[in-house]
Amino acid sequence: MYQSLLRQQLELLKSSNQYRTFTTLSRICGQYPFAKLNGEQPDPVVVWCSNDYLGMSQHPTVREQMHLALETYGAGSGGSRNIGGSYELYERLEASLADWHDKEAALVFPTGFGSNDATLQCLLRQIPDCVVISDALNHASIVNGIRATPNERQVFRHNDVEHLAQILSRYPIGQPKLIVFESIYSMDGDIAPIADIVEVAKRFNALTYLDEVHAVGMYGARGAGIAAELDLVDKIDIIQGTMAKAIGVIGGYIASTRVIVDAVRSFATGFIFTTSLPPAVTAGCLASVEHLKSSDDERQKLQINTALLRERLKQHDIPVMPCSKTHVLPVLVGDAERCKVAALRLLHTHGVYLQPINYPSVPVGTERFRVNATPNHSQAQIENLAVCLRETFDHFAIPLASKTFTSEVA
Repeated sequence: MYQSLLRQQLELLKSSNQYRTFTTLSRICGQYPFAKLNGEQPDPVVVWCSNDYLGMSQHPTVREQMHLALETYGAGSGGSRNIGGSYELYERLEASLADWHDKEAALVFPTGFGSNDATLQCLLRQIPDCVVISDALNHASIVNGIRATPNERQVFRHNDVEHLAQILSRYPIGQPKLIVFESIYSMDGDIAPIADIVEVAKRFNALTYLDEVHAVGMYGARGAGIAAELDLVDKIDIIQGTMAKAIGVIGGYIASTRVIVDAVRSFATGFIFTTSLPPAVTAGCLASVEHLKSSDDERQKLQINTALLRERLKQHDIPVMPCSKTHVLPVLVGDAERCKVAALRLLHTHGVYLQPINYPSVPVGTERFRVNATPNHSQAQIENLAVCLRETFDHFAIPLASKTFTSEVA
């Protein structure tokens, strides 16, 4: 019976063209953004949708420090942070992250999803009668953490500060309130009005929780994120980040006051009852963070390549969604099936890897490719991507920008 019930759900998913499949790749060390497609053509493909935004997974110092830690400590950490799984490396990484964000303390988690999920559950359970107000487009990890608690929750329209203020005004000034939002939204590439949100938070005595996972490493004087770029770090109570994107390894973290970090360390079940990161991974994270604090080279090249890619896509009438203001360039397809077949043609005909982004990651009717350049892409590869996208869009009669957007085209 149970197999049958699950099979029915899978068939429904497949019939809606929302069933997800994996493209199995073999990354080539030192040759990013090239990767080999397992079991198929020998020529490598060019990856255009990786979260390894700065190519730091390939950086020689990061790899060297990971090898050194592997030989020093072995493979695994041996336990949770509380039972045998805490090393000097973790403390050094947390101190480095706290310094990066100009906060008193930081706490590292095995994943970015886990850091959001565990921290939000902890805060909402430990602060009596706390109301949480969450942006409508917040990541699933945020939604998951909030939904796991019995706290009253409200959702404000995406980036709508006036609606946020209206919601906050319903509650007494002394009632605990937590505003949760992101600096850069991963599917649209837009930026939150952080200055306006922190002003509203102060006016209504609310705590602020900012997810910077798609910004850390890439924005701000030392790569500390959008809040740092806007000189607003001191106005944000809790910053959450990841080490799986621009930092190029894996893991999540929060940075805040010593009291808040200690409370999460002491009460968050998702932190207490999980094995800590392997020492080699921690060493790689630390090496990457320290490098990105002092090096602007990767950030500058990313901005140059992003600007060039945006311009070339515009020249070829590729529909980059106008909401995008960052390195994330969402290319609208608008149909799950056409997104799938277009991705297959790009991969097998042109050697271009782009993963279809469908529901539930984005609303039905806004299916897209999420394209991003890195410092490692060449000008020739950027030029070629625009040409290949245009050929593919023409082949499947996917609407171009001039037919899709009636106002400004990105």
